[in-house]
Amino acid sequence: MTTKPPLVLLHGVTNSARIWDDVVPLLDETFELLVPTAAGHRGGPPDPGGLTIARLVDDVETLLDDHGLHQAHLAGNSMGGWMALELARRGRALSVCALSPAGCWSPGADDETHATGAIRRGRRVAAAALPVAPVALRSGRIRRIALRDAAERADRLTPAQALGVVRDLVGCSAATDLLGTTEQVAPLTPSCPVTLAWAERDRIFPPAVNGVTAQRLVPDATYLEVPAVGHV
Repeated sequence: MTTKPPLVLLHGVTNSARIWDDVVPLLDETFELLVPTAAGHRGGPPDPGGLTIARLVDDVETLLDDHGLHQAHLAGNSMGGWMALELARRGRALSVCALSPAGCWSPGADDETHATGAIRRGRRVAAAALPVAPVALRSGRIRRIALRDAAERADRLTPAQALGVVRDLVGCSAATDLLGTTEQVAPLTPSCPVTLAWAERDRIFPPAVNGVTAQRLVPDATYLEVPAVGHV
């Protein structure tokens, strides 16, 4: 009997493991999947307060240890991509696919505040609109407009999926700490294959800005742009 290789899927800030629901069936015959929800995110472990990216990376290391894994393949979007790069730095990755990873910025500069500001604004709007969201998100046009910062074609989500994204956004108690972090991705020379897969129409981390920085920080990575898709 062959053992399937382990693959960890890491979600972005304010999302949850639910963001991978349509991806898991495409992978679970090939990989042994671990799909955690990070602390302070809806459905994940309680928020201990003062969360940082480093502490969330610690949690994934603990998850690997609990499963008897020294290394695993890692795929992550946004914050999850950043976490995957940091796990590679710690020697815990067999390979990394970082999808528009966060952290490729200078803290406090425009390349960081543009992104974190957009997410903060989105949370405020989502919190105000949450009472009417179950009805409003039945409209594909409204789904596409409401989630345009995260997705190019959010109308392709079901109403239930879109509502889950909004509830995750509002219910993320760790958002204030994580969006206010002074951390960033430091230059990295990985000992495993790394792919930086950037969304061509990413409104949160534009490839012409953050994608260029990512290539400078991880120069040995394979860089590609995924056409016609948004940040998530």
